[in-house]
Amino acid sequence: MSAVIETRKLTKFYGGARGIIDVDLTVNEGEIVGFIGPNGAGKSTTIRTLLSLIYKTSGEARIFGLDCHADRVKILQDVGYLPSEVFYYDNMRAIDLLKYSASFYKKDCAARMKALSDALELDLTKKIEDMSLGNKKKVGIVQGLMHSPKLIILDEPTSGLDPLMQRTFFNLVKAENERGAAVLFSSHILSEVQNLCGRVVIIKEGRIISTQKISELRENACKRVRFSAAEPIAPFAAEGATDITAEGGTVSFLFRGDCNRLLAELAKRQLRDIDISEPTLEEIFLHYYN
Repeated sequence: MSAVIETRKLTKFYGGARGIIDVDLTVNEGEIVGFIGPNGAGKSTTIRTLLSLIYKTSGEARIFGLDCHADRVKILQDVGYLPSEVFYYDNMRAIDLLKYSASFYKKDCAARMKALSDALELDLTKKIEDMSLGNKKKVGIVQGLMHSPKLIILDEPTSGLDPLMQRTFFNLVKAENERGAAVLFSSHILSEVQNLCGRVVIIKEGRIISTQKISELRENACKRVRFSAAEPIAPFAAEGATDITAEGGTVSFLFRGDCNRLLAELAKRQLRDIDISEPTLEEIFLHYYN
């Protein structure tokens, strides 16, 4: 499986301010990779450097095996990009804007443009200035996907979309991936990443701190345990248990370690109810940041 995106020690400084440092990022053919971190972690800087919207300070960045700066024009023929915020000429109708965008590609985008607009319930006859934030974002989605790109780069793409339209958008992305497109999906909303991506890259303060399959994140993470007992609960403690809270006869904690040891400890009590569940990705994410 060949790499669609590949960076080596990619670094960007804004004067003396930190952007990203020694970022090694790989997205392979057919993958949907989540790129996660809070605002300011370096997600957008990495993406903008890949697209040569800003220039690297040092390191290497390649898309389709081509240099992101030297071969920018050729690369962008097969890349679809949706930024976190979209800005257009207000006095243009959506259809005119999209036709103008389509003119830069060496293919007929008309049928795909209509299909995407219909799926998103987007009125192409409206002027941009008369559109809501959500409808402007829909224009951006159509613009990013109408040329059937081989690589789709999404930077916080769901802002402004209502929950039903978010579902439609995710279905469109999955369909593009099934068609063969690789996807780099940047977000700080971890539930989105969990539902869409097979692998996740975590960035913190401009540096990559972990790259794992989502299944591996869960396997390596702690469990969330909650139980209630028939008798009053004495102060609870168990090896591997942290973040312990007790309220109204119910104890809750995070557990990492030998589950048999935990069950032996719990068996000493007359339990009324117990729940052992996977932690949310938010809890996993906080583990990497604390």
